[in-house]
Amino acid sequence: MQYSKNLIINEINRIRNEIGHEKAKIFIKDIILDEKTDTIWIITKDRGSKSAIIGKGGWVVGRLKEDLNIGKIHIESHSDFILKEYQMMLSLNKLNSFIEMNNNNLNMNKTLTGILNLKKLLESKIKHKYKFNIEDYLNKEILDNNEEEQAEKNHKHQAVVALSGGVDSSFSLILAKYLGFNPIAITIDPGTIILPKVFKNNIDNLANKLDVEYHYLKKNYDSVIDNSLNGRFHPCGRCSTMTGKNIFEFAHKKNINMIIFGDLLSTGCQCLTENKIRFNDSNKKYINEKKNNKISTDKEYEASMFRLNLPATLSIGKEEIREFTSKFNIKKIKGFGCPLLHEVHKKYPYIKKFSIQRILRETRSGALEPGEALEQIWSFYQT
Repeated sequence: MQYSKNLIINEINRIRNEIGHEKAKIFIKDIILDEKTDTIWIITKDRGSKSAIIGKGGWVVGRLKEDLNIGKIHIESHSDFILKEYQMMLSLNKLNSFIEMNNNNLNMNKTLTGILNLKKLLESKIKHKYKFNIEDYLNKEILDNNEEEQAEKNHKHQAVVALSGGVDSSFSLILAKYLGFNPIAITIDPGTIILPKVFKNNIDNLANKLDVEYHYLKKNYDSVIDNSLNGRFHPCGRCSTMTGKNIFEFAHKKNINMIIFGDLLSTGCQCLTENKIRFNDSNKKYINEKKNNKISTDKEYEASMFRLNLPATLSIGKEEIREFTSKFNIKKIKGFGCPLLHEVHKKYPYIKKFSIQRILRETRSGALEPGEALEQIWSFYQT
């Protein structure tokens, strides 16, 4: 069946009238039908038209789906895609710069299978920005490749993936595996107040399903836990810093200089960054030229490590991540954050504002829809 713009607009205003909404001036840029998945994408010219089609509480789009007898309807704003396309172009420039630097530097790891496949995926997502299905792309472009050729390319671990058990890091591990990074997954385990059983279940199930090497690192986060529960600070910043440090150290010991995180915010130019990390290794000597021109040996030395924020590279949203990871039986974690954060929220309600700031940043970036953001914020007041 063909769905014209006039048909859709007339149906929407008929439904709005029947449920008591006022008539709306709706501007539709494009309508895309995918008969294979029984899905319609309605691309509006702006967010105002998107809101009019969705309606209060999603009533309008719900009725539209029923009346058209269609499996799924996605309402997207072209103005949002302008931002995402710009972010993805910046990401593509960053990947190209990294590839060029790698090719020009004889001291760097020459195995670029994962990065090159990520570049191809990003180029395809930019080209098909309105309707892009990661699962279909991977099945067609990656999984159908010659298995022996892929095995030869993937003999070396190219990346360590920080795996927390949530959907963002799970998405990163799945994609890293399929793109040919041959990843090692690493989970920092400070105890159940930060890493509860439901997170571990997701980690174990996913790593076993993907058949990837994975490790738990027991670490002492008592200072973060105690000071947070005493109201001295919001736990997430310090916890994240310590976790990043521990994962960088693990990767360095494995002689891997690429660490993949599930960050959604570091889009565009910040999707791939070089980090100068200082290490202390009694088994390695670092020649240090002092100001007085004397040469001495020191246990401390500096190494270049690269942080790749995989979801941010693709400017992908939470809804798309959840849809993709649902195929791998990733259990959705209710609410926002870990049990430690929930306890801190209960004891010190004013600290909730710092969590809300994080949610609002993800909303501004386009990673979260306003309705999803509201749901997460509301969860703070149900505990």
